[in-house]
Amino acid sequence: MAGITVSGRIFKKHFEGSIDSEKLIQGLEHFRYHIGRAFIMVWDRSRTHRSNLMKEYLAKHPEIHVESLPAYAPEINPEELCHGNVKRSMKNAVLISKQDIRKKLDRHFSILRKRPDVLIGCFHHAGLALNQLW
Repeated sequence: MAGITVSGRIFKKHFEGSIDSEKLIQGLEHFRYHIGRAFIMVWDRSRTHRSNLMKEYLAKHPEIHVESLPAYAPEINPEELCHGNVKRSMKNAVLISKQDIRKKLDRHFSILRKRPDVLIGCFHHAGLALNQLW
């Protein structure tokens, strides 16, 4: 699970297996801890984003404001391009263990954090006008 901000910050949380509502809440708790203030979460309308458990969680956390994208719209989600960039960088990697995968992921997310031009490109690709990171 990953999120990017218009200030150029990248947050991520690794999970094994697919992400259900409980894991999504763990990820949001991770984001809340690191962001430390109210934020707007922009995401699609996947089943986990609309579950009763998620609705209950968000009702308890009004500092998380949600704006929804269409049901499946990776072309207008800046995070999808960011994540895709990391996945492409791992395309031909030889990874022996889960630890290797996490190290490689961490390394490439770290590289992205130092590339404001690429992050701005993620927002531009989504059709959002962003000239600089704050």
